Amino acid sequence: MRSRRVALRVICLISVAQDIQKQFAVSDSVVALLQTVFICSFMVAAPIFGYLGDRFNRKTILSCGIFFWSTVTLLSSFIGDEYYWLFVLSRGLVGIGESSYSSISPTIIGDLFTNDKRTMMLSFFYLAIPLGSGLGYILGTGAKLAAGDWHWALRVSPVLGITAATLIMLFVPEPKRGSADQKGGRIKTRTSWMCDMKTLAKNRSYVFSSLASAAVSFTTGAFGIWIPIYLARAAVVQKTAEPCGTKEVCSSKESLLFGAITCITGLLGVLIGAATTRLCRKKTVRADPLVCAVSMLGSAIFICLIFVVAKKSITGAYICIFIGETLLFINWAITADILMFVVIPTRRATAVAFQSFTSHLLGDAGSPYLIGLISDSLRQSYATSALWKFLSLGYALMLCPFIIVLGGMFFLATALFFLDDREKAQNQLSQLSRPSTSVKV
Repeated sequence: MRSRRVALRVICLISVAQDIQKQFAVSDSVVALLQTVFICSFMVAAPIFGYLGDRFNRKTILSCGIFFWSTVTLLSSFIGDEYYWLFVLSRGLVGIGESSYSSISPTIIGDLFTNDKRTMMLSFFYLAIPLGSGLGYILGTGAKLAAGDWHWALRVSPVLGITAATLIMLFVPEPKRGSADQKGGRIKTRTSWMCDMKTLAKNRSYVFSSLASAAVSFTTGAFGIWIPIYLARAAVVQKTAEPCGTKEVCSSKESLLFGAITCITGLLGVLIGAATTRLCRKKTVRADPLVCAVSMLGSAIFICLIFVVAKKSITGAYICIFIGETLLFINWAITADILMFVVIPTRRATAVAFQSFTSHLLGDAGSPYLIGLISDSLRQSYATSALWKFLSLGYALMLCPFIIVLGGMFFLATALFFLDDREKAQNQLSQLSRPSTSVKV
């Protein structure tokens, strides 16, 4: 599992969002377009890698994808100021590279482990998402401040990416599909892509959990771009910091703190989620979706409180962020485990890919841009004072807790159909498998 844990999804761009906005003189909605382009390319490429991951060597695809995005990220740091469109294009290429291992990696874990052990291993793997993002804030900000140039924030992650790709080639095994689910047997046939898609569309647990995942992606995508900027504007309103436009290099205190919180809450959320699910499975067989639903509904309360207390107390806002993110991160690994229960091994990469496609399409592909657009619209009819810049962004971000509540409802719907869909998957797997032939000596 070492190679999986080091495959951190490090996105350093967010830690320099204010610097990019200042240098290119673009609005809130335009700077958010960088993340939107990244997510759009990510989700479009995901179904392709899902198809490949169900049919070809997954370890090779993983390594090539990571090498590709690492190279593009490094080259993008040398793009001139007059080529903003090229900088946006580079983010799209990075998204293509990153979609490869995000679509395929969980399926390898699903073929190595099962039941509670699989839940634990998926939890370890999914620690990479919040921890990698948090480390991206910290390392990117540190590189920017040390060099006095935000471009250096984009030269840190390629080193980690190349290291991860090398470790994958050396240590990650390539298990046979279904080896953990059908011990002593092997899958004798593979269904067509159209058959896979039709079956997934009829799988109610898969559909509802994918929609719930989209609600999580909507919030995390919006928060990744806007919470550090929102808290920086709060500090200006409280007169504890100067506006970014008055400095050569924008303050990164908020990005550092938010990054540290993301690391810690990611760790706590995933571990708490795994432990809670294992405990609740002893009381109900619907534990997985129910734990996700309760954690999301609780998260919505604290995320809503962020925008209530931020004007008076940034410390209070950080406390609400800490609790809200911890509850939100609880469902990261559990959602993947739900998929493993209700989808047979030969179409899991396709299922993961299209779940990723759906969650990004309805979630973080548009949420950063949408929040920025709402913020810009709210400011058009009013004076562009520091207070109104802060309030308009806060009002726009208030959309997030309502989306989270909707996601909690989708997880409750998943709980209704979870047992039936799990039984159907087990029956399908039995029909597609036959015992291995034994040879007498």
